[in-house]
Amino acid sequence: MSTLEDSLEIAVDAGRIAATLVTPGTLIPGVLFVHGWGGSQEQYQARSRDVASLGCVCLTFDLRGHARTRQQFETVTREDNLRDVLAAYDTLVQRRHVDPSAIAVVGSSYGGYLGTILSTLRPVRWLALRAPALYHDEGWDTPKLDLHKAYDLRTWRQTTVPPTDNRALRACQQFEGDMLLIESELDNIIPRAVLTSYREAATHTRSLTYRCLDGADHGLTSEADQRAYSTVLLAWLKEMIVGARRGPVVPPLPEVHEPESPTKSTA
Repeated sequence: MSTLEDSLEIAVDAGRIAATLVTPGTLIPGVLFVHGWGGSQEQYQARSRDVASLGCVCLTFDLRGHARTRQQFETVTREDNLRDVLAAYDTLVQRRHVDPSAIAVVGSSYGGYLGTILSTLRPVRWLALRAPALYHDEGWDTPKLDLHKAYDLRTWRQTTVPPTDNRALRACQQFEGDMLLIESELDNIIPRAVLTSYREAATHTRSLTYRCLDGADHGLTSEADQRAYSTVLLAWLKEMIVGARRGPVVPPLPEVHEPESPTKSTA
């Protein structure tokens, strides 16, 4: 199935962020991709073409503080980036033929954290989280880069956090759609305890699928890890989205993708 790509800009607060809309011939479900801290939409564009071929409208975008707004990297807050995600979501659902009741959000690391919170502010039917990050609720308006200085996140993330103590986990607990959780086996940034916190919070989901990528690190720096992630994600989206439409679609072979974030970056 052929795809079309349109470059566009999304107005957020006083600035604008870059985005790319990838559309197939059948425009029914929408899929929003949210990259991780230190990444960009470029790392999801090839994957979004794979997903678009299932019969979806896909939107990738750059969070503020990344790509061409890199000058804001040291000052951007979680509130700023959540506004980016909300603006991107609203742009996607306003596209012609996109079904606002059939929206999937795919997020990695920081993007998974933001995507989970988004589900409490906008309708989300499918939520795919790869190595979703977790942060203290305190310091919401503190520059995101300073969170590692203000809090011992590495130690805190080694513990299981209850939903009552965390906004993202409360959002996960409230989510009633289908969820995919993906762990990287050798992740030294988002340990298994964080995935356990998300998994134990997901008590009201329609379905919960959990996968561990053997030998993968946080940024999926090897080609094999990228392919493994794409295979899991495409298979799950086919089951969820195509199954909901009851239409037979054969997904393409995953393309080779760039690592999702610089090897030394922190989430």
